[in-house]
Amino acid sequence: MKTPNAERRPPSAAFLLLAILLIAGCGKGDFSKRSTASKTKVFRYAINNVPVTFDPGKIQDIDTMDLIQNIFEGLVAYGEKNTIEPRIAESYTTPDNGKTWIFKIRHGVKFHNGREVTANDFSWSLDRNCSKELASPTARDYLTDIVGVEDRLSGKSDHISGVTVVDPYTLKIELDQPRPYFIGKLTYPCAFALCKEAVGSGSIDKPAQVIGAGPFKLDSYITQQQVNLVAFKEYYAGVPTVGRIERPIIKDASTRLIKFKAGELDLLNLERKDIVGIQQDPVLKQQMQFQPRPAVYYIGLNEIETPALQNPKVRRAIAMAIDKDRLTKDLLGGMPEAHGLVSPGVMGYREQYQGLPYNPTGAKGELAAAGYPDGKGFPQIELAYRADAGDAQISCEAIQQSLKQNLGITVTVRPMEWGTLLDARNKNKLQIYFGSWYADYLDPQNFLSFLFCSDSKLNHDGYKNEEFDSLCKEADSISDEQKRISLYNRAEDIAVLDGARIPLYYQKDATLVSPRVTGLRFNLFGTLPNTTVKVN
Repeated sequence: MKTPNAERRPPSAAFLLLAILLIAGCGKGDFSKRSTASKTKVFRYAINNVPVTFDPGKIQDIDTMDLIQNIFEGLVAYGEKNTIEPRIAESYTTPDNGKTWIFKIRHGVKFHNGREVTANDFSWSLDRNCSKELASPTARDYLTDIVGVEDRLSGKSDHISGVTVVDPYTLKIELDQPRPYFIGKLTYPCAFALCKEAVGSGSIDKPAQVIGAGPFKLDSYITQQQVNLVAFKEYYAGVPTVGRIERPIIKDASTRLIKFKAGELDLLNLERKDIVGIQQDPVLKQQMQFQPRPAVYYIGLNEIETPALQNPKVRRAIAMAIDKDRLTKDLLGGMPEAHGLVSPGVMGYREQYQGLPYNPTGAKGELAAAGYPDGKGFPQIELAYRADAGDAQISCEAIQQSLKQNLGITVTVRPMEWGTLLDARNKNKLQIYFGSWYADYLDPQNFLSFLFCSDSKLNHDGYKNEEFDSLCKEADSISDEQKRISLYNRAEDIAVLDGARIPLYYQKDATLVSPRVTGLRFNLFGTLPNTTVKVN
């Protein structure tokens, strides 16, 4: 679950074809009829943007993951207590402290087409998602710890050598070295079970291919309008208590709120700007819940694109010049201020850690020492953010003001379309940018090594520090939890004081839940699959 602001890519041509085919399959008349069916049997909550893809091998954004987790399922998943639990795997063991993982598959788990899920399906799915032809944007990030994945990604092999089907109900995965965090990577969609005869080797671009083993089946998708799911009656963990889920696509936050107030939505994640008004509403304030999330919002500093940012003194100056207290309390209505790169809820998070505090005088000194007294001679830089994210605009304008006032640096604020922003970031073309990193798994490796090691594929800003790399690589491969935490803490100190990235605030969602709804399950990642939801 990535960045900036929970990463997503624009719809592909294949996905638009899927939309057309799905419409042709159900018909608008049928959709209209279903939309006006008895609301008491339907759970309705919006998707903020058009789903990028229904292909677990290609998903990157949070909105689509929330949808997909109800359709597809993997070996393991995070439960309500924020610990990893067996799902299609009934159990798993690692006999050598994290180098080999053995999964026992449940008997009787079925795909939506009625066929039983076996270890072969997971082996095939991993092979398919790591194929050179699919060009998954996530497989390299989440699966390259497995022996043979690099050869599969490059096209040198037609099978991942580290994945072995011991028998129909036993899967063995071998890693390049012990990696205690690896089990968390298998909660990501690129490790979900896919139905070979339905999916095929290419991208998912036809309705018949959207066959998972999750609690709900894809019923219909009206492009740009709505996704509809129905309960899968043969789901191995029991038939879901709600028969139908409707996910209207509503990009405008004000429209989403109006529809919730009108009773047309049952669940709504609020924008920060709407919270004060809800708190003043005697009815709606009783329906609001606050949920912490393992996410940190930040400013990325691209050393590749902007040579001035290669100097850590410059990066520290920028970090120390930003008034995060004003931003989080006065402008964003009480978001938790961030000083570190590891978020709350993640092993190794330090509540009292101060990092680089707000210090305009110290910031000026750092900038002067870097050769830019009072900002003289410093190049004008551009701060990019996602155009449809209200909090991003507020944050960037506040940062623009802080840097001008405290350092004499001129910053141009540039809103960008989401797909364009991601493409530029992935090509290392942004100077500085507002983004967020949302945990894929609750381990500091996901916030440190995964993003900032010099050889990381997600290190888009060119940050390099040999000591940081050394600490992370040692922590990545040992099983002693306390020693791992100590090593990661030291690495985090280095990255923060280097100004590798500027943490701004941690995520805290405000959610409205209709009193008609019971049985919602939450964890740090958000709403769990809707298997126990009831709508009265």
